[in-house]
Amino acid sequence: MSFITRLKEDLEAARAHDPAARGDLENFLAYSGLHAIWAHRVTHAMWQREELKFPARLISQFARFLTGIEIHPGATIGKRFFIDHGMGVVIGETAEIGDDVMLYHGVTLGGRSLAKTKRHPTLEDRVVVGAGAKILGPITIGADSAVGANAVVVKDAPQNSIVTGIPAVNRPRLENERKPAVDPAEYIDPAMWI
Repeated sequence: MSFITRLKEDLEAARAHDPAARGDLENFLAYSGLHAIWAHRVTHAMWQREELKFPARLISQFARFLTGIEIHPGATIGKRFFIDHGMGVVIGETAEIGDDVMLYHGVTLGGRSLAKTKRHPTLEDRVVVGAGAKILGPITIGADSAVGANAVVVKDAPQNSIVTGIPAVNRPRLENERKPAVDPAEYIDPAMWI
């Protein structure tokens, strides 16, 4: 996928996830979540080469300084990832994030071990994580699940779950809680695009 195509896709994801998004130019210039994701894409590519790991970490720390969002260069992130009001988001080195995932501010995808192994969570496709949630350890949050604000999650959650509480418990997502699968072009006014 080309750089321009990926950029457009990220801007479309911002419009689809944020009703306050007013246009691509403003989003491009003012959305710290997008800036953090773009910086991560650069640092992640660098991280794949042993001789570039140190500069990748330096750039990621500079991006953290600018955006308030810390994404380790080793984290694996899918398409159309969106961070809304991103201040305080932390994503650990071995975290894996699927496509169409959305995080709110203060979310931590952290570890519970110092072992040099998979120690951070996996979020499958279309997961939404509420403000302040802490998802800790090498656990998996199944596709189409939602994690409530301030939840502390330390156990796997199956697909189509609602995960809430401290410690978090999960329950099946009810039919009326399912987000309709809609193409963003169907409900976004094209006049907003720029």
